Amino acid sequence: MRGLHRNLTVRVLVAILLGALLGFLAPGVGKALKEPVADTFINLVKMVIGPIIFLTIVLGIANMRDLRKVGRVGGKAFLYFEVVTTFALGIGVLVMNVTRPGAGVDARAMLAAAPREAVAKYAQQGQAMSWVEFFTHIVPASPVEAFARNDILQIVFFAILFGVALTALGERGSALVHVLEQLSHVFFRIVQMIMVVAPLGAFGAMAYTVGAFGLKTLLPLGRLMLDVYLTMALFVFVVLNVIARLWGFSLWAYLKFIREEILLVLGTSSSEVALPRLMAKLERFGCSRTVVGLVVPAGYSFNLDGTSIYLSMATLFIAQAFRVELSLGQQLLVLGVLMLTSKGAAGVTGSGFIVLASTLSAMRVVPVEGLALLLGVDRFMSGAQAIVNLIGNGVATIVVAKSENAFGVPTAADLHPPEEELLTA
Repeated sequence: MRGLHRNLTVRVLVAILLGALLGFLAPGVGKALKEPVADTFINLVKMVIGPIIFLTIVLGIANMRDLRKVGRVGGKAFLYFEVVTTFALGIGVLVMNVTRPGAGVDARAMLAAAPREAVAKYAQQGQAMSWVEFFTHIVPASPVEAFARNDILQIVFFAILFGVALTALGERGSALVHVLEQLSHVFFRIVQMIMVVAPLGAFGAMAYTVGAFGLKTLLPLGRLMLDVYLTMALFVFVVLNVIARLWGFSLWAYLKFIREEILLVLGTSSSEVALPRLMAKLERFGCSRTVVGLVVPAGYSFNLDGTSIYLSMATLFIAQAFRVELSLGQQLLVLGVLMLTSKGAAGVTGSGFIVLASTLSAMRVVPVEGLALLLGVDRFMSGAQAIVNLIGNGVATIVVAKSENAFGVPTAADLHPPEEELLTA
């Protein structure tokens, strides 16, 4: 009991509960904590994400040495991403057809009180999305600019090129590999230092969410929120659990192992804040560093299971609210469009709403202004999306590692490391 105050899980959970209580009792104070507390903590983590992704990918490729293996691992990862995110989209559509939470919503009345300017901004950004722009955006005009903007897709692209070139140098590049190894330890040590204030960041983010949006905003769309949460639970404990069993590992053991990261994501509604710790923990869980370095960063861009579920359910919810009956063919069209546009979420800030606006604009069947119905509860559902994205990326990494025979059985010391050793081993 005396050690509970040092346990990150306990500290983050207490911080989330206290933040929600503060936001409920003193909404003005809760809203005021966004920039000085919540945003500052998230910026602290984002400060090291770019270098960590770069170093992990470069070292993963350099240590693999066989470029054909690099391509094989990447191919398996992207095949897995496409299959599983399609399942996620399909489950969302299936649940919405069964439960139909939008059927009892008075869309016109809710729109009258909604902030139209916010919807117009998302709609404009959604219409501006194009596949030509998406693919050309992957290539940075300058690697310095990519790091300065913390653009994960561009950093991943540059890191792959750098890693391949470094591997091609052979022994001449070994000295640089050693330097990068030591540098990666420095950045993970910085993450360990940042995690000391993680409960404070979770406290500020939750206080802001409850203070700014209020629990009363949940009532009109409570059915949708309940359905989204249940669908995401169904995806994790059925789909991902089946995948885990097929590949011979325990989903529950994995979830217990990353419980601190799940709570951290829940408190901040951002899966990025847990990225460095997730990579370290997957290595502890048994995945080889090379596979972790390639799959996890790519997964954060292309394996958005939670976001895929939300996008399909939100699209059909708006259609139901506006009494737009979609035929089976139109729903299959929704799936097809979302299979493409959901990948566009990779390089877009505030991606969920923007990609949803892009999807509705492309379909021209469901009213884009229906986005206003979701503004009040989007923040409450973004945490669930981020958690499922986090869990799904870990499962993807374990599956690819096992398929490559690059997975070792973790020891008790690996599964229960002292907190101060987690990111430095």
